[in-house]
Amino acid sequence: MISLFDPSRIQRVLCLGAHSDDIEIGAGGTILRLIEQNPKIEFHWAVFGGREDRQLEARRSAEEWLQGAEKKSVQTYSFRDAFFPSQLESIKEAFEAIKGSFVPDLIFTHYRDDMHQDHRVINQLTWNTFRSHTVLEYEIVKFDGDLGHPNVFVPLSTAIVENKTNLLLQHFASQRGKQWYDADTFRGYMRIRGIECNSPTKFAEAFHGRKIVL
Repeated sequence: MISLFDPSRIQRVLCLGAHSDDIEIGAGGTILRLIEQNPKIEFHWAVFGGREDRQLEARRSAEEWLQGAEKKSVQTYSFRDAFFPSQLESIKEAFEAIKGSFVPDLIFTHYRDDMHQDHRVINQLTWNTFRSHTVLEYEIVKFDGDLGHPNVFVPLSTAIVENKTNLLLQHFASQRGKQWYDADTFRGYMRIRGIECNSPTKFAEAFHGRKIVL
C-alpha cells in the first residue's frame, strides 16, 4: 500500500468524543504517533458527556496523552450520558463555540454507523459544523457488534500500542468493571486492523474517511 502519512503538513487537530475514554480507544495510538513525529501540532480535545468523576478522568487522561504536544487545550462538558439526542441544540451550540475558536486541519470523531446514540450525535454534529475539513471517524469496540469496514489505516509501533493500552487501563477506573475493558480487547482490535493493512509493525488503528482529497 502507498503511505500518505505526513504529520509535517498537519498544524491543528480536533479530537471529539462523547465520553471520557472514546477518543483514546478509537484514535489514541494515532494521536500518540502524530505527537511523536510532530510535537508542534496543536490539539484541541473535547469530551461532551459524563458525570463529574468521568470528566475528571477525561481531563487527566487527555493531559497525559497530549503531554508531548507543545500546544494543547482540553475541554469537558456535562451533557447527560445516553440522552444526547434530546440535548441536540445545546450540544450544537458547544460545537459552534469550538468552531469559532479553533480551525482544525484534521478532525477525529465517532463513526457514523455506531449503534450508540450519543456517538451518532457527535458524528452528525461534526459533519454539520465542519463541512470543509478532513474528518476521520474512529470506532469503539463494544457489545453492539457495530464495527464497519474502514478505509484509512495508521500502522502503530509496538511501543505505541503498549503505551496506549497501559494509559487506557490506568486512567479509566469507572470502566474497569466491564468484562470487555482489558488489554486483550485493545491489542486484539489493533492487531486485526494491522492484518487488514499489512502493517509492518503488525498493529494499526483504522478510520472511515468519507471525503479525502489528494
